[in-house]
Amino acid sequence: MLIVDDDPMVRSMLTTILDSAGDVTVVAEAEDGDQVVDRVHRHALDVVLMDIRMRRTGGLAATREVLGLPDPPKVLVLTTFDLDEYVYSALRAGASGFLLKEESPQDIINAVRVVAAGEAMLSPPLTTRLITSYVTTGASPRRERARDKLADLSERERQVITEVARGKSNAEIGAELLLSEATVKTHLTRSFTKLDVTSRVQATIFAYEAGLVTP
Repeated sequence: MLIVDDDPMVRSMLTTILDSAGDVTVVAEAEDGDQVVDRVHRHALDVVLMDIRMRRTGGLAATREVLGLPDPPKVLVLTTFDLDEYVYSALRAGASGFLLKEESPQDIINAVRVVAAGEAMLSPPLTTRLITSYVTTGASPRRERARDKLADLSERERQVITEVARGKSNAEIGAELLLSEATVKTHLTRSFTKLDVTSRVQATIFAYEAGLVTP
């Protein structure tokens, strides 16, 4: 994985924490967003742990650039601000979740594992609070567009997206809807294509905007 932060002490601390996990390896670091794409090209990466506020190129611009690459790594946003509009923008751009710098070492390790496995980091209450805060602020135009897209989804696809927005894993969704995990994945793939989204977080934002779930 790659750690992106303009504070060398933070990078060192995070590297120490993550390397101690045993199943997580930090293979590269970057001190600014403008170095990220180069590091992604140089290394086979599963996850980028991305700081948002940096001195030059910020994490939002870097996230958009990374996720615009073919077969990009997952991006986990790292911030000291739990209600930062830039974090929300990064989630809309396709980041797989966000993490506060004050989280415990084990929570940081678990978050990286969750994102690397293809799930969204949606379980902490702060994430839901951030999403609902910005979804419900000036939401009318976005809500109208989202509701228009609902017509493209089948009833089962709506159900699956709703459960994703509630933070459930594929296994939990399958148990709830009496579907196999493979069938859940199929519904998700079709839904993502119809909604033009690339991550569970983007699908969650859509679900809030469309009114499938409410704050």
